[in-house]
Amino acid sequence: MKNMTLKITLKSATTFGRGDGVAGLVDREIEHDTNGFPFLRGRTLKGLLAESAENIVYALDSEEESKWKKAKDALFGKSGRGVDEKGLLIVGDAQLPSSLKEAILKEGWSKEDTLYSLTSIRRQTSMNEHGAPAHASLRSMRVLLPNVILESQLNFDGKLEAIHEQLLAATILDLRRAGTGRNRGRGWIEVELEDDGYTKDLFKEFAEAIQ
Repeated sequence: MKNMTLKITLKSATTFGRGDGVAGLVDREIEHDTNGFPFLRGRTLKGLLAESAENIVYALDSEEESKWKKAKDALFGKSGRGVDEKGLLIVGDAQLPSSLKEAILKEGWSKEDTLYSLTSIRRQTSMNEHGAPAHASLRSMRVLLPNVILESQLNFDGKLEAIHEQLLAATILDLRRAGTGRNRGRGWIEVELEDDGYTKDLFKEFAEAIQ
């Protein structure tokens, strides 16, 4: 089993929503733990990666598609097959770097202090046909601020072959949006595998392999 670290750098305001809000404060809250440390669930992150891998395989020539589809299924599992075919890739929650969390805890920050230092609250409203705010349409959302970094541990349950690493690198470089509103301009992210040079070297191998 080989371990890797996935580094996610936020390039724009991003919300990894938990589906509820805080009465009187925000309508949509971000995922965070009891210390106020934000995170992105590993299951959600794996789904985003699987979606990127699916897009890449779909874009390949038909002669190459079958080989890379098998690699995708090996990494991420086959849809609808349950736990028996969950794939090689195990994705941990994407969290703040350990060194940063330790420093915050050492300073004795409260949960609220931590949240306010890393997030902001954005408000938006719908407009009616006259160009005025629609009645009772004001909504608020907590966002993680740009330049926040999250790290996720990637583990592999089984033998990882070169083709799996190559596809994973291409998938990671393809992933550029995440979170609530990612199809509306929010959630721009930059993702690297361990370090940028390593990711790009693997991507070069992928590019050579599909030529």
